[in-house]
Amino acid sequence: MSTLPSPSAGGDVEPILSLSGIGKRFGAFVALDDVSLDLAPGDVHCLLGENGAGKSTLCNVIFGVHQPDSGAMKVNGAPYRPRNPREALARGIAMVHQHFSLVDDASVLDNLLLGRARGWLNRQREAGRVRDVLTSVGLELPLDAKVADLSVGERQRVEIVKCLLRDPRLLLLDEPTAVLLPAEIDALLDTCERVARRGCAVVLVTHKLREISRIATQATVLQSGRVVARSASPAREIDRLVHAMIHREDSDAPDAPDDLAARLSLVRASSPYSRPLQDEVLQIDALSATDADGVKRLSDCTLVVNRGEIVGIAGVEGNGQSELGAVLAGMLGASAGRFFIAGRDMTQASPRELTAAGVGIVPEDRHAVGCVTGMSLADNLLLNHLDRYTKGGFLKRRAMRAAALELMQRFDVRASGPDALFGGLSGGNQQKAVLARELTLDPLLFLLAAQPTRGLDVGAVAAVYSHIRAARDRGVGVLLISSELDELMSVADRIVVLYRGRIMGACAPDASNRGRIGAWMAGAGEEA
Repeated sequence: MSTLPSPSAGGDVEPILSLSGIGKRFGAFVALDDVSLDLAPGDVHCLLGENGAGKSTLCNVIFGVHQPDSGAMKVNGAPYRPRNPREALARGIAMVHQHFSLVDDASVLDNLLLGRARGWLNRQREAGRVRDVLTSVGLELPLDAKVADLSVGERQRVEIVKCLLRDPRLLLLDEPTAVLLPAEIDALLDTCERVARRGCAVVLVTHKLREISRIATQATVLQSGRVVARSASPAREIDRLVHAMIHREDSDAPDAPDDLAARLSLVRASSPYSRPLQDEVLQIDALSATDADGVKRLSDCTLVVNRGEIVGIAGVEGNGQSELGAVLAGMLGASAGRFFIAGRDMTQASPRELTAAGVGIVPEDRHAVGCVTGMSLADNLLLNHLDRYTKGGFLKRRAMRAAALELMQRFDVRASGPDALFGGLSGGNQQKAVLARELTLDPLLFLLAAQPTRGLDVGAVAAVYSHIRAARDRGVGVLLISSELDELMSVADRIVVLYRGRIMGACAPDASNRGRIGAWMAGAGEEA
């Protein structure tokens, strides 16, 4: 690629943080290679790149989670080399991670107050400050609830508020909006802008083009750990940034559209499936579910998914989608009603029994329930198929590695090899590995995919949906739960909207129905 401009974007203003030639290796794997970057006061700097490009690693180096192997960092001109996050926090640098770092058995308020003070803690005063921050960001949190009882979206909000409470000088946000509602995303971006106007530097790791256009004053693209593009006018140069992110100089692949909607449209248009949708693979009959506090989260849900059909579940986060997915995955018991897979009652089935019945499950929280982070990539890829690789009570490791390598290539799972520790993979590569495992279940009759593209880059999103559509074309019935309405409109054959645990309506994913879908998501037509 052509010579890059200087990383400095602040003119004569001294950067809050300056990176020069940062390098980081994990064994033979080069995660960061000669990365230089200046973060100036008032900047909202968007960090882009494919999954595994080094974005999270760079943030973790800045935050003291990892120490660089080469290069230097400065904060306001003074040398900076934090040995741990505590030292980073002491220098005014805070970070919201992709994965949660919360105490499940403690309340939301207690999690927010952890580390806030030494000695006597004035809970009433601190709780008031928490509420002020919540109001300023436009978020709502049940402060007295246990974290273990929160949805994924609510837990992410706790992480964001915990970070904002520190009033940082440099705020690192690693995919913070992946699980937020549209209104909450706008409120968070507004807050980022307000924080930047006070002289703070904000780093936002995101794959959402609307967020880049809306908020970024600077942007940097990483590819294979190296800086390949910069922009001081991201909103005007979106096409160039996306091209730099998903195109490789050594790639022989034909050119593809850079716009995500166009890429998904090609996936949809290429589908050869044309049989009448008449074979029911999933039947849900008056299904209801309650949470740990006895609050009804899913109410009298009745739905059918046919073979060779993708049914998209739309709705604002927290309206019963998570509970629907948990019941169908065998992780939450139904309080009423039943569901059937190919005519067989599976309401009381365990996850193992569902897998044996031909149900593939991509869970909402892949890190918590979709994988075993302490095992290898090969072990995780083949968890559903271990019986094929067992002989005399021993695993046939060579055969497992060969099979895992084939899946890695087929689903573009990037790692040093099949023996790599699963917990060391990027979030996006973990998601692709879980999807690879579930889509290769034999037989596969029904696929439950809950937020399958959360945290994925533009190119990976299109690839994931290409695999899901290919499964549909083979006759697999798919229930796709996603908070990304644009993706549902591009990929689903039918859209069903949930609001407060009830089905508000269903329609075809046509542009003419967008207003109707939005009204259902807002509760229009709900009975008093």
